[in-house]
Amino acid sequence: MLSLFQSKPVPPTAGTPPTSAIETPKGLMRPESAASLLATPRRQKLLEHIWQRTSLSRRQFATLYLAPLERYAELVQQFPASESHHHAYPGGMLDHGLEIVAYALKLRQSYLLPAGVTPEAQAAQAEAWTAGTAYAALLHDIGKIAVDLHVEHADGSAWHPWHGPLRKPYRFRYRKEREYRLHSAATGLLYVRLLDRDIFDWLSGYPDLWAALLYVLAGQYEHAGTLGELVVQADQASVAQELGGDPSKALAAPKHALQRKLLDGLRYLLKEEFKLNQAGPADGWLTQDALWLVSKTVSDKLRAHLLSQGIDGIPASNTAVFNVLQDHGIVQPTPDGKAIWKAAVTSDAGWSHAFTFLKLSPAMIWDTANRPAPFAGRVQVEEEQAEPTPQVPAAADGSRVEGIEAAPASTVPVASAATGVAALLDLLGDTAPPTAPEIPRCPVAETEPAPLTVPPPQMSLAPAQDRAEPSRAHFMAWLHQSIQTRKLIINDAKALVHTVAGTAYLVSPGVFQRYAQEYLQVAALAKQEKLEGWQWVQKRFEKLGQHRKQHRKQPSGLNIWTCEVTGPRKSRRLHG
Repeated sequence: MLSLFQSKPVPPTAGTPPTSAIETPKGLMRPESAASLLATPRRQKLLEHIWQRTSLSRRQFATLYLAPLERYAELVQQFPASESHHHAYPGGMLDHGLEIVAYALKLRQSYLLPAGVTPEAQAAQAEAWTAGTAYAALLHDIGKIAVDLHVEHADGSAWHPWHGPLRKPYRFRYRKEREYRLHSAATGLLYVRLLDRDIFDWLSGYPDLWAALLYVLAGQYEHAGTLGELVVQADQASVAQELGGDPSKALAAPKHALQRKLLDGLRYLLKEEFKLNQAGPADGWLTQDALWLVSKTVSDKLRAHLLSQGIDGIPASNTAVFNVLQDHGIVQPTPDGKAIWKAAVTSDAGWSHAFTFLKLSPAMIWDTANRPAPFAGRVQVEEEQAEPTPQVPAAADGSRVEGIEAAPASTVPVASAATGVAALLDLLGDTAPPTAPEIPRCPVAETEPAPLTVPPPQMSLAPAQDRAEPSRAHFMAWLHQSIQTRKLIINDAKALVHTVAGTAYLVSPGVFQRYAQEYLQVAALAKQEKLEGWQWVQKRFEKLGQHRKQHRKQPSGLNIWTCEVTGPRKSRRLHG
């Protein structure tokens, strides 16, 4: 199936319409029938894949799937899916719609839905949940044609999608002042044009599915459970393949949506750690209509909290974290579409200071009954928004770092995946676990080592400020526990720890960066010595004297070895 998606449609060059569209004079496009729009070989193959993911006859498939897909094709015509991001070419929205349905149905096959009911009940509801998944995926972006595009006929009269399919030649452009993410709210204007009364009657008979579908169609993925996760994951896969990425990575991502993890992390931090509504320096302020969180504080502490729970895939760059929060609809964008706001906080006592903020809706964090009282002062937004300061993380690909000697390229031990967790822990020695307790990690979809013969110790959540002081011994204890609890994977293509010829190989600077990101106290300690956080950690580790040096020309030897990690299809070199 992935081979089909890799056969990307070639966007037409500027000024050249796609072969399926006949352009009329004066830059207008002629509306096409659903049959014509869906007739391309690739779209026909996608339809075939969608049918194969169902358990229906051709006749049933035509009623429940093909008819809504044809209505969708007639409505979106040659519109792109975005102005300059993914599927940004004529017909891109139709391609994206078919791809995301096919991906979502592929993912749906791995789930027994709804969760928590008997197998008999799951079997009875199976086809409804499959169809609901397809509808949620197909409709998730349909609101774009209502609020992002301006479409008009030859005489200049406007067309709106609630008028029904286009029947006369048309042209379109993107609205300059469109509001980011408004399309999610606009979906409700259109889905009754794609799904008929009989389908709604059928789906409404399954309360769990019906509620989840309505949440997805309203853009509230955080309340849609597994159905929301399937749509988000399928959307990421379609976007990845169109932008030249690897859709299989999106399909193999953790089952729990990143959006839910980010929200849960923010809710925990606001409850347990963040200082809110202080009359002086704080982590955030709650006003009547918004929650304002200091951007760098939130990014650093949220990353540390999620990493401490074993949740991977959190960007090391704060700018990338801001983008992830914005892309998942958690933070509200500025009028010019950026994640970072600049505002001044003034308390009633006269204290005032300017910060860069992330702006959230309070309803994302608290329900009405548990919402704290608003800040007594005020938060005043500056008119000119500040650009977020890019933070470029140190390279984790084994590039040479200043102040550390790299081994000659001829030294190439080969990393082997033959040694398991137990053997690696033996190499690291009998190190006591960190004194700070942590919660068990969420499962990840990367290749995992064999199960432990001894279960990991029971852990409970503790605030970050209660964790042990970073030190060389604490780093070793953290490393030992992280491998034992599989918070750090080993011997994987992107692992930070490998087993090489009977030794443990620590990728530099990656593994030291990971520790510094999880323990924010490192930054302050490193600053005192005018070092980067990971450099401070690595120097402390080197002072333990537990690593093997290369005894070359210098009597002191070299700390850094170059290894080649070899996989079934490619290999790469690492420093460590």
